[in-house]
Amino acid sequence: MSSDANGHWVTRRTAIVPTAPPSARFSKRTVLDEASRPTTSEPAPGVSFTAQGTLVGRHLVEVHEHYRGELRELRGLLERVAQGATTAGQARSELNQFAIRANNWTFGGLCQRQCMALEEHHLTENSSIFPHLRHRQPSLQPVLDRLDAEHYVIGEVLEDIDAALIHLAHHPTELGPISEAVDLLTDTMLSHFAYEERELIAPLAQHGFYPDQVP
Repeated sequence: MSSDANGHWVTRRTAIVPTAPPSARFSKRTVLDEASRPTTSEPAPGVSFTAQGTLVGRHLVEVHEHYRGELRELRGLLERVAQGATTAGQARSELNQFAIRANNWTFGGLCQRQCMALEEHHLTENSSIFPHLRHRQPSLQPVLDRLDAEHYVIGEVLEDIDAALIHLAHHPTELGPISEAVDLLTDTMLSHFAYEERELIAPLAQHGFYPDQVP
């Protein structure tokens, strides 16, 4: 794969740096076929990217960074509890500072909030943003199809999180299942976000998230 296929032309043309894919993995499992991912070609030299378009493209990175931050917080908290550095009660107090609430201040609440946010994010992409990009840039079809398929795979990973939360509710001291589920979710999301940024920053900067957003 050429350097431009890795997204270098995106930065050269838009001045936006796509987030690099993860260099290390947390889980022994993988659910994504990363090697066969299609890629979009660089736009013709005559295609220009406006200041407004650049802001739109950068917004995708900002949205993803919000989710990456939540994953880091969740992983850090689970790790401290697993090491005995933080008790369950102290962890609940710390979760109060996250300003994330779902039913109760618990590990389950934080995980459920993260999962619901990711599902909503992907539903928005699949139902409105992707159809808009398919219409404006038909050559993007293979990439959008793969991203759409990965959203379904991620949905299955989120179901594993649900199962782990049920186990945790019945066995509060057994963090193994939820830790393993969060490891897989982390690897999957970081890889997916990096791929999505590499492929969609430029199309979004050119066409926007919706019609007429970018003049």
